[in-house]
Amino acid sequence: MGGLFGIVSQSDCVADLYYGTDYHSHLGTKRGGMAVRNEHGFHRAIHNIENSYFRSKFESELHRFHGRQGIGVISDTDPQPLIISSHLGTFGIVTVGRINNMEALIRQAWRNRRHFSGTSDGVANATEVTAMLICQEESFEAGIRRAQELIEGSCSLLLLTEQGIYAARDRLGRTPLVVGRRDGATAVTSETSAFPNLDLATDHFLGPGEVLRLTADGWEQRLPPGERMQICSFLWVYYGYPASEYEGLNVEQVRYDCGGARARHDRVEVDVVAGIPDSGIGHALGYANERKIPYNRPFVKYTPTWPRSFMPQDQAMRDLVAKMKLIPVRRLIEGRRLMLCDDSIVRGTQLKDNVRALFAIGAREVHVRLACPALIFPCEFLNFSTSRSTLDLLGRKTIHALEGDRDRNLDRYARDGSPEHQALVEALRARLGLTSLCYQRLDDLVAAIGLPREHLCTHCWNGGCCP
Repeated sequence: MGGLFGIVSQSDCVADLYYGTDYHSHLGTKRGGMAVRNEHGFHRAIHNIENSYFRSKFESELHRFHGRQGIGVISDTDPQPLIISSHLGTFGIVTVGRINNMEALIRQAWRNRRHFSGTSDGVANATEVTAMLICQEESFEAGIRRAQELIEGSCSLLLLTEQGIYAARDRLGRTPLVVGRRDGATAVTSETSAFPNLDLATDHFLGPGEVLRLTADGWEQRLPPGERMQICSFLWVYYGYPASEYEGLNVEQVRYDCGGARARHDRVEVDVVAGIPDSGIGHALGYANERKIPYNRPFVKYTPTWPRSFMPQDQAMRDLVAKMKLIPVRRLIEGRRLMLCDDSIVRGTQLKDNVRALFAIGAREVHVRLACPALIFPCEFLNFSTSRSTLDLLGRKTIHALEGDRDRNLDRYARDGSPEHQALVEALRARLGLTSLCYQRLDDLVAAIGLPREHLCTHCWNGGCCP
């Protein structure tokens, strides 16, 4: 994934830019970057943050930055920001999203005798491809519209220009952008949790495809929002920060409501409820409060020396990180019937190991409740998962096994209550070694979020159809 932050101020903005960008560190672990514009031009820095924090990488060179407007990014993909010189002027650009038709756009650019320099391992930089599309028009507004029309997937972006910062949400609003204001400054962010400690107040949620131009005095709309929205439901389920709001709906409150909804369908007798840290905690609290069952912490998370590698590419490293970061508490496990709440099951390896450890320590029963339906389809619009194959998804892999190495009846497996769905859940329960397993009903998840179903992307659970 990734996150964006930009600010225009009547005074130096570097401290706000630094801390505001850092508040997106939960969205990516590969690269961080900042760029400011001042009377001398642009100053930019990009650092690898795989083994360290964004703050620690940039703190020592903050004295080199100064300016009244800047953009920052946390990215799991391209080195950003890029500084582009064009007939539109020199500008900085950062993007978040996924371009599915990159090869076609690059081939078209080559036919037009264009070239790319921001490559990684010989692969063109998606941010530079976006900039190339923008620069083919006669204004930033027309260029952004052209890019959004041609890009298949999603692309939210910020442009740092002489006239201020242009903020553009992707065409279907899959990722959020939000404007914040205080006297003498205007900011834009992917996560509203970046605002409170910078004394910024949420002022406007950009609509799908909407384009704004920000100055220190405020913002103006340059392109209106489209009518259709497909915001990613997983923002509230998993990768959004608990203090953030999207479309005015708080992440933590939605997670409480998800847990409560799941609890209302449950009658299983347990002694305690626990959340798998961190994103499962809100769901577990909602579940425990609804059923009036004590909330407890049979796992505690150790972060002092295991803070990074949150989404490492190597499966063995993922397993090691998961094991070492969660420390079981024997006194809260022995002899107890445990209800564990988590956001989802992607590959299932970590959950299976955790369950095995709980039973080895002396748990009587281990039940699991998920905040969303079974993941069956890989995301085609964002980079929220590092899965290399459809069969990396445990749900899809299990269906493949049930259907004899074929992908059949996917719509039936996605339909809650169907015989195929029940067979899938039972197969997953047995594979993970659980006493019981239940997924969230899609209708309950939609109700917990609080937006009309047609405004939400539910592709990873039902392929975009409505079972």
